[in-house]
Amino acid sequence: MSDGLIDADIRKAETLPSEFYTNEQHFSNQMERLSQSLQFVGHTSEFTSDFTPILHLESLLKQPLLRTNHESKNILLSNVCTHRGMLLCQEKKNGKSIQCPYHGRTFDRDGTLKHMPGFENVENFPSPSDNLPTLELKQWFGFEFTTLDSSLKLETMLKPIEQRMDWWLNDLNLQHDASRDREWDINANWILYVDNYLEGFHIPFVHPELNDALAYNGYSTECFENAILQVGMANEGDVYFEIPDDSIDAGKRIAAYYWWIYPNMMMNIYPWGVSMNIIVPTSVNTTKVLFKSYVRNPELLNQGAGALLDKVELQDQTVVEGCMRGLRSKLYHRGRYSATHEKGVHHFHMKLTQ
Repeated sequence: MSDGLIDADIRKAETLPSEFYTNEQHFSNQMERLSQSLQFVGHTSEFTSDFTPILHLESLLKQPLLRTNHESKNILLSNVCTHRGMLLCQEKKNGKSIQCPYHGRTFDRDGTLKHMPGFENVENFPSPSDNLPTLELKQWFGFEFTTLDSSLKLETMLKPIEQRMDWWLNDLNLQHDASRDREWDINANWILYVDNYLEGFHIPFVHPELNDALAYNGYSTECFENAILQVGMANEGDVYFEIPDDSIDAGKRIAAYYWWIYPNMMMNIYPWGVSMNIIVPTSVNTTKVLFKSYVRNPELLNQGAGALLDKVELQDQTVVEGCMRGLRSKLYHRGRYSATHEKGVHHFHMKLTQ
């Protein structure tokens, strides 16, 4: 059992009660947990400026953050001036230092206070508290993550991906393609969006084009402690990965690896590269979804399961928003899981209610 709410046996379990999607207190509790989780910052290829504000982390961590290119290492700084709390940087900038637009306090790229006009007669100034706080910027094959919880281990959380796809990761050369990035605002609770992602059950009914690219009978789901993998197999004639003989997936015509990373990240790996999806809850009823694209083989962009991301996304949004309206019904409380197709959703709900 998971705190008595979701039965560990999917054959017996009922789904999350509707109030988990509609109640303000539940949403507040979920946001507190999200603020302590591992979060995606970006990929090294997209940080071409000396200072880049990471806007989605302000919503997720309740902390404005600034990613800086430093001489010795890349750093994630607080984007809040230590004088009066003004945001330091609201767009990408270049330079050896960053100056607060309010009173001119200036910081080095490592967050050290450099100069502050009008403080000549202030005692015990500057002190370490006048420097900008930093968060650890965790690197993983070019992808960057951070967390407010220092006990979280990036290597442990991403180990299933590394073990399954070392052949792909060890020869990785991705480049950010900003033209393919998207930002969607959806009228639905964030959990519904994740629920929908974690099952391929709906593909034949909702995504006719994707269904044509995937062999539905070959779709599988595997659950790990902090991740879920869905494997999509290619139909005859569609593009698929060239997998080495020593891999567990050798000989399979895999069109896509769909990795969910607890609690709100999706790493969709296609032969052309990676679509990273970041789920940003904005209220109990609304969600922002960010698509970030990192390309490895541009010649494959318009082929296979990863070719129609915008169309598939809009189809998903229609379903998710319809579910949100239905969950507000007084005649609905909770349902049951398909033991065959909804193992990922069940695992997510178990994690969510622990």
